[in-house]
Amino acid sequence: MKSDRERLSTMTENYFEEVPAAVTIADAGGAIVYMNAASKKAFEAHGNLIGTDLFDCHPEPSKTKLKELVKEQRTNVYSIERNGVKKMIYQGPWRKEGIYAGFFEITFEVPSEIPHFVRK
Repeated sequence: MKSDRERLSTMTENYFEEVPAAVTIADAGGAIVYMNAASKKAFEAHGNLIGTDLFDCHPEPSKTKLKELVKEQRTNVYSIERNGVKKMIYQGPWRKEGIYAGFFEITFEVPSEIPHFVRK
C-alpha cells in the first residue's frame, strides 16, 4: 500500500511535471514531497530536495516570513528580478478535503511588460 507521500507525488506528477513553471509542494510537517521538472532544474545546485525541510531551503529573513505564512496559512504573492529575468512567485497553503495539508510555491517567468485587463 502506498503512503500518503507516495500517492501525493503520483497524483501531482501527472498534472504538473511538464508545466512551464516551477511547482514545489510541502506537506503539513514542512517536508518537501513534490517538485516538478522545472522546480528540480531551478534548485539543481542544491541536489534532490524531496524529503528535506522546506524551511532549511530559505535564508533569513525569508525563513522567518515563510514560517509565519505557514503558521497562519496565508498566501504570499510577489515578483522578483534576477539577471534581467522577472519572475512571479505564488506561495500558499493547500488543502485536501478542506483540511490543511501543506504549503506550495509556483514560480514562473513573466515578460518585462505585460498587458493588464480590468474585466467587468
